[in-house]
Amino acid sequence: IKQPISTILEVAEDKKVDVIGMSGLLVKSTVVMKENLEEINSRGLAEEYPVLLGGAALTRAYVENDLTDTYDGDVHYARDAFEGLRLMDDIMATKRGEGPAPDSPEAIAAAKKAAERKARHERSKKIAAKRKAAEVPVEVPARSDVVSDNQIPTPPFWGTRIIKGVAIAEYMQLLDERALFLGQWGLRGTRGNDGPSYEDLVESEGRPRLRYWIDRLSTENILQHAAVVYGYFPAVSDGDAVHVLTEPRPDAPVRYTFEFPRQQRSRFLCIADFIASRESAIAAGHVDVLPFQLVTMGQPIADFANKLFADNAYRDYLEVHGIGVQLTEALAEYWHQRVRSELSFGEEDPENPQGFFDLEYRGARFSFGYGACPDLEDRAKMIALLEPERIGVVLSEELQLHPEQSTDAFVLHHPEAKYFNT
Repeated sequence: IKQPISTILEVAEDKKVDVIGMSGLLVKSTVVMKENLEEINSRGLAEEYPVLLGGAALTRAYVENDLTDTYDGDVHYARDAFEGLRLMDDIMATKRGEGPAPDSPEAIAAAKKAAERKARHERSKKIAAKRKAAEVPVEVPARSDVVSDNQIPTPPFWGTRIIKGVAIAEYMQLLDERALFLGQWGLRGTRGNDGPSYEDLVESEGRPRLRYWIDRLSTENILQHAAVVYGYFPAVSDGDAVHVLTEPRPDAPVRYTFEFPRQQRSRFLCIADFIASRESAIAAGHVDVLPFQLVTMGQPIADFANKLFADNAYRDYLEVHGIGVQLTEALAEYWHQRVRSELSFGEEDPENPQGFFDLEYRGARFSFGYGACPDLEDRAKMIALLEPERIGVVLSEELQLHPEQSTDAFVLHHPEAKYFNT
């Protein structure tokens, strides 16, 4: 993320800009864009700044459906620079009073849309005010009701290992086609009998294009750079913190500490609840185990996609970029499966790939910057533990992984560990 929203708004106000634009190449930037729009709302600037959004990570449906509902002002999707210019012309014409006549269908539709947005905004404010008025002080317990006497598995080794050249045949079955075709490529069928359904498009366009690209990328040796660094680390919890220790002994010194937020409602969950405390580790005579993993598809697939973009082959670029993203997720899912197997509870895994997409396995995989572990700064500690430069991955000053088709996570083996938000 190149610029925080605070900087964007400072420059916008200083330069008196007419429109704010944001482009997202990384999938994670779509989350940041939504947060940025919410921040503009909170500052009361939404009606002042129309927003243009684009980039390979976005789809028109995501912007025009999800983000339009989020933003209190006008938000537009620009497929490319040319559509961006056309939208700018329309926005500036409206600002100059050169838009359609007030009684034209276009003006009536725009007015209706603006009225709906204003009404939605007013409803949101009323709901928020009611919730705030109804809030009562809640006593947050020191720990949730998560079971603390679960059996701790024994890792096959302590420390890290690297694996290079992971064959695509090993993880291809875990590629989430729906996430690729619908989320990345934007394949959407028509309702009723007016055109092909989503399932029709998958058979006629999605899978044939996927086979074509996998064959081509494999033939050109672009997929042979998939690599993994992972490891098992001794850990104990202390309140809302998790300590990674220097040695697998309950009384060993602390190497790194990760602080996690606790829910202020419901079960009052915290990541630390799923790791054995130092006291329980001392009583049991052994520590808990905290696996970390980082997977990458390597730089060549990003270079290949960027060349397509430079050659103005935008559809091909979007398809290859989407494949790179979803193959990275498939590799991460596959290696998480490997970790569960090495910890001796892989037999609890589902029998079909859809079960993996539905998270029907023991434990969960968490990444910093999301949900239960929102502090992205903690990623630097994980990188220090894994040393992914050995497989060609580095951490930028913005705490992003490069190559971009890389992802990291830690794994909780506790049977009750599932995704949650704080």
